[in-house]
Formats: sequence, structure tokens, C-alpha cells
Amino acid sequence: MTPEDDRAALEYLFSATDYETMRRVRYNADTFSLARMHRLLEALGSPHRRLRAVHVAGTKGKGSTAAMVHRLAVACGLRAGLYTSPHLVDLRERIRLGEAMIAPADLAALIRTARPHVDAMREAGDAPTFFEIFTALAFDHFARRAVDLAVLEVGLGGRLDATNVVRPEVAIITAISRDHTAQLGETLSEIAAEKAGIVKPGVPVVSQPQPAEAGRVIERACRDADAPLVRVGRDVTYTWFPAEQAGRPGGRFSVQTPAATYDNLFIPLMGEHQAVNAATAVAAAERTPPLAGRLMPDLAREALVGLRWPGRMEYVPGAPATVLDGAHNRASMERLLEALAAHFPDRRDAVVFAAAADKDVDGMLTALAGRPGATPVVFTRTDTPRAAEPGDLAARYAALGGGEAETAADAGEAVRRARAAADDDGLVVVCGSLYLVGEVREDFGSGPRLRPPTPP
Repeated sequence: MTPEDDRAALEYLFSATDYETMRRVRYNADTFSLARMHRLLEALGSPHRRLRAVHVAGTKGKGSTAAMVHRLAVACGLRAGLYTSPHLVDLRERIRLGEAMIAPADLAALIRTARPHVDAMREAGDAPTFFEIFTALAFDHFARRAVDLAVLEVGLGGRLDATNVVRPEVAIITAISRDHTAQLGETLSEIAAEKAGIVKPGVPVVSQPQPAEAGRVIERACRDADAPLVRVGRDVTYTWFPAEQAGRPGGRFSVQTPAATYDNLFIPLMGEHQAVNAATAVAAAERTPPLAGRLMPDLAREALVGLRWPGRMEYVPGAPATVLDGAHNRASMERLLEALAAHFPDRRDAVVFAAAADKDVDGMLTALAGRPGATPVVFTRTDTPRAAEPGDLAARYAALGGGEAETAADAGEAVRRARAAADDDGLVVVCGSLYLVGEVREDFGSGPRLRPPTPP
């Protein structure tokens, strides 16, 4: 096949309805249909039934935790797949086998295989969405490559997410906070109920520390499903302090489980919450049959020190240095600011901020406005139809008591202004949106973006 054939296959994929680009999405069993997902997978030979999986839901940290479980599996010698979303720069980031993204030709071949079945469903008035198709392609790829373990990150919620057709070896629920409230509910109980929709009868669940309201929902879901519940912070504990290794800021920590002690671990991601993610990953790995007999403290140490998870507390050295973080709700913004205070207490920072209009914008801006010191914020927008306008962001920031601020038409200009404001020995912090982080990483030379075209 020629590159033109591969591109045509991608354009076909991009023609599917993509809720990731839309400001308003109805959240119900018709819009997010597990029955439709099952029909598509059955047409492809039910690849999801041939997978052993770890399934990861939550509000904060689910991508990082999934990447850590995957990294542990690879270090233990397993053939491991990783499925995450969204991507930062290249669409192929979402499907990985070992450390490698899916090859362009392999992705195009999977699309061509799926196309007749997708066309038939469209003709029947039951068209799969972009995320449903892409999730099915990931399952098909992992099944064809006979992976020992597939680590699957939920896209939205959990109960109605396209990934929720699997019966995993272990389910993980990371920290829950307010996000996607238009779809998942306004209260933590409602949001937790959606996340706990991945709990399956008899399948072990590892939960991160939760607000009491959310924790009660998860505990009830596990009791109802007779699913063993392991709670990080109670059944699994950790210690952590900020550290640096080989010029990379991160955290040194230990994890204590009922089965073992994992000492002197280092992870090149900043913030104590990353130690929580790592403790969660270790606890899940101990309960995952393909991993449980292989995981040893020295392998965990080797795995985590080599972790690369771009756009999540990612440190880019320079003059000034840059921190890229996809923090996109108030809780994740607060964790980012805590990490910056712990790792860079004396560095002047300048913030570049953009956000989707349907996110908890005021919550994030409130956290930013409460920072000590009058460091500047440059507001910009991303190249997505969901983006909030920079002028509106600046006005809301001022109304919330924020300090010095300005606006820029695009991410590139925003970063240039922030670099000038931070000085050579300062720090540029890019946050508020994974789409923003992706655009900035592209400007850093990470390569052309491969993503669906912007809808009219």
C-alpha cells in the first residue's frame, strides 16, 4: 500500500463523529452505546475477549497510572499493550506495544479491515463514533499481536465508556474530583458512580485515596459486585520526598504492600501525587496474574526510573526551563502548584494557560490566582472548537483576584512572551489543557500532529 492509501484510511477514520472535539455532548446509553461497541467488536471477531487487561478509570492520574502499570509489565518481560487518550502530538500515541507507537501502516491496515463493518453499521443507522472505532482498533491490534497484558485507560467516565466491554484482571480507580460535570454529574457521588461502573463481579479493584463522598460509592459498588477492594493509603502505603536524579526532577519514595516492600524507588515525574499513582500501579501489578509472579522490587525500581510520560509534570531544561502539565481541573491545578512549590521554591515562573470552555475554568483560575507572588499569566487558546477565548479567561482571572496577565492569539506567541517574562533562570509553566501541551510540544520539535481535522 502507498502512503496515499494510508492517508485515505486515516481520513476515513476522521470522518466518524468525534465527541472529543465537541463542546456539548449528550451523555446517555444511546450516545455512548456499549451495545454498539459490542456489535462492532463481534464483527471484528471479538478481539476484546482474547485480552487480559488492567482497566483504569478516574479523574486525575489515570493516564499516568496506566503508563506505570504498562512500564512495570514491560520491565517484567511481558509483551504489553497500552491504550490511552487523548494524544499530545501524534494520534498513534494512543496505541502502544512495548515502548513503540503503532506503525502508520499497521494503523491503516486495521482501519481498512474495520471499514466494511463500520460502513454496514452506518447504513443501518448505528454509526460508531471515532472513539469507539479507535478503541476497537486497539483491541484488534493487541489481540493480533498476542499481548500478554493490555493496559486500558478509560476515555470518559467508565460505565458507558467504549473500553468497558472488557472483563479485566484488575480495575483501578484513581483520584476522583469534579470534571466533565455536564456528562458525569455535579456531585462527587454522581461522578464516582460513573467511574465505579468499571467494577465487575469478583474482579479486584485498587482505589486511590478518595473524598469521603466518592469513597463510599466505590466501596458500595465493590460490595455489591463481591469485588475485593484494595485502598491506597490504608492497605497500601507509601513515603515520598522531592528529589532529582541525572538532572531530572522527580520523587524518591517507597511502597509498602501486604506482600512486599519496594524501597528507594525514583520516578522522574514531579509531585507527591505521582507517588500515589506509582503505589497504585504496584498494588495493581501484584494482583494481575501475568505480572504477579514476576514483579520484584528491583524490577519495579528499574521500570519506574525509566518512565517517560510526556505532558504530565514534564520538565524541559533550558534558559528558562519549562514545565508542561495537562492539569485541566481545579484539583489537578492545585497538585501542579504544590509540586512547583516543592521542586522550585525560589524560581520565578511565568504561566501559559489555555482551557476548554466546558472545563472547570473558574476553579483552575481560582487556584492560579491564589499563588504566592505576582508572577504573570499569559492566556491563549488552543486550535480546537472547544477552546475558551483568551480575553474571557483574562477577565475571569482578574475578577477572581488574579495579578498580572496578558493575552496571546496562539500558543507559540504565548510561550515567547512567558519566556521573556521568566528570564533565563526562571520557569515557564504550560498548563490548563492537554491540547495546549501538545501544541507547545509540537513547537519544541516533537513532530507534526496527526489528529482529526477541526469540524466546521
